[in-house]
Amino acid sequence: MLNIVLVQPEIPANTGNIGRTCVLTGSRLHLVGPLGFDLSDRAVQRAGLAYWQSLDVRTYVDWAEFETKALHGSYEGVHLLTKAGSLVYTEAAYHDEDWLVFGRESSGLSRTILDAHPSRCERIPMLNDDALSNARDWHARHDELHPELRRDICGNFVDEREGRITSLNLSNAVAIVAYEALRQLSYPNM
Repeated sequence: MLNIVLVQPEIPANTGNIGRTCVLTGSRLHLVGPLGFDLSDRAVQRAGLAYWQSLDVRTYVDWAEFETKALHGSYEGVHLLTKAGSLVYTEAAYHDEDWLVFGRESSGLSRTILDAHPSRCERIPMLNDDALSNARDWHARHDELHPELRRDICGNFVDEREGRITSLNLSNAVAIVAYEALRQLSYPNM
């Protein structure tokens, strides 16, 4: 079983899609707070997440609680997915019970976590890796004047100057890495 970890997720639709992927693959979902949305029974029902009761989901107040209760202080089997990683996710070796850790949609994983475990950092290569850096700089300079230009509704960075997506949204990134891990683990029918 894989452990999918979302640290401070902000967009409920992404978490819902990731939850569905976890149900379909038999993975466990860990949500590390603070969360950017409500997970009460009423909110889940209103969102139409009929599969949510089939999901093995664990929640944590913050990263410190997650480290203590889930990781027990050990980073064995932890994969920190970040654009700053030097290792490509397909070069990593995945094992049963590994932890695939993804950061919040707006800012990714904190530098504190990444800097403390650089050998655990992995990335998904994209055609426009250089464009992403430029797009982030451009959005940072224009954020106050045009906050709606920062991300599209799915959490994708969109370079408004060229009308192209410059990075994956969270649910797509999770699916890509999870399916590579499952392929390596000889998941049935993969």
